[in-house]
Amino acid sequence: MKRIFHTPLSLFVLVFFVLAGCQNGEEETTTDTRTLNMVTAVPFGSMPDGREATLFTLTNSSGMEVRITNYGGTITSIRVPDRDGTMGEVTLGYDSLEKYVAGSPFFGCITGRFANRIAKGQFTLNGESYSLATNNGPNHLHGGLEGFDKKLWDAEHFSEEGKSGVVMTYTSPDGEEGYPGALAVNVTYTLGDDNGLQIDYEATTDKPTVLNLTNHAYFNLKDGGASSALDHELRIMADQYIPTDETNIPLGPLASVEGTPFDFRAATVIGDRIEEDNEQLTNGFGYDHTYVFNKEGNALQLGAEVYEPTTGRVMEVLTTEPGVQLYTGNHLNGTLEGRGVTFERRSAFCLETQHFPDSPNQPDYPSTTLNPGETFSSTTVYRFSTR
Repeated sequence: MKRIFHTPLSLFVLVFFVLAGCQNGEEETTTDTRTLNMVTAVPFGSMPDGREATLFTLTNSSGMEVRITNYGGTITSIRVPDRDGTMGEVTLGYDSLEKYVAGSPFFGCITGRFANRIAKGQFTLNGESYSLATNNGPNHLHGGLEGFDKKLWDAEHFSEEGKSGVVMTYTSPDGEEGYPGALAVNVTYTLGDDNGLQIDYEATTDKPTVLNLTNHAYFNLKDGGASSALDHELRIMADQYIPTDETNIPLGPLASVEGTPFDFRAATVIGDRIEEDNEQLTNGFGYDHTYVFNKEGNALQLGAEVYEPTTGRVMEVLTTEPGVQLYTGNHLNGTLEGRGVTFERRSAFCLETQHFPDSPNQPDYPSTTLNPGETFSSTTVYRFSTR
């Protein structure tokens, strides 16, 4: 566990607002003080078994605000300024725990043990076969029936000069959802003064296992999902992507983006080619594919950039991961509502930094095996600005 620091001033602010919220019976507290980095923690509702969830609000010196609950390690809200300095919501999410528990298409959560799909819920590791839940057609998706998105994580918050954050911890027992090994996971969210939200993942295991972690935030830099996200301009630093079959399982070999609707090497409006007659777009009901970054090694590098022209908001995605899943909200259908907004089809996009889908069954892909004595580590930064 990382050491947690509290400055005296930020601790005083935290205690004051938590007590004020409790006295007023409120689930959420706010403050007009925007001159320091701080974090507040307030109740966010009760789980069906009676355990209490917490909502953490991180605020930096420029007023950017990130809200995270320890239910699923879920980012419930990110508010950033537009080019005129007006704060606005840029993610999709709910304002109550009850809605997340009732059902969410992985809004803003930690996704694991294995993000994305494993074909037919089967893989072999060191000669032993493992069976997982098939919760996405014939395949396993995002950790199974009760993945990390549905766990109540332990959490500690911190605030120090120039940044604030929260550390989420969870130990997945051996055999949970069919995966081998007791897996100890730390996920740290840190908000800095550069308007970057950094997510650091660490994990260890007592048996060989497979692991692929990401955050599944849905973004709409214009209005938090009130309108289509297809007018955003996207650039991805990738010459190749992974074609899939009709169940979204990789066909194996990588493919060039050259001359295809998957070429985002130059900034391109997301919706410009999404309706083209293309087998891969048909298989994914739009974009739902992994891009392979033009990088070697695991250095933190810029992998993607998104620009929303009406607000001027920009989001950069930096990561140590080898790829990113572009998903264009193809299965949103207007039946979900949060913060007074109805989420229609393609009202958001996801850029999920990760290893490649079905990697345990694809020997040519970068390995997702974690062995005892090793520490899995990964970093992704979502950094916001305007132009």
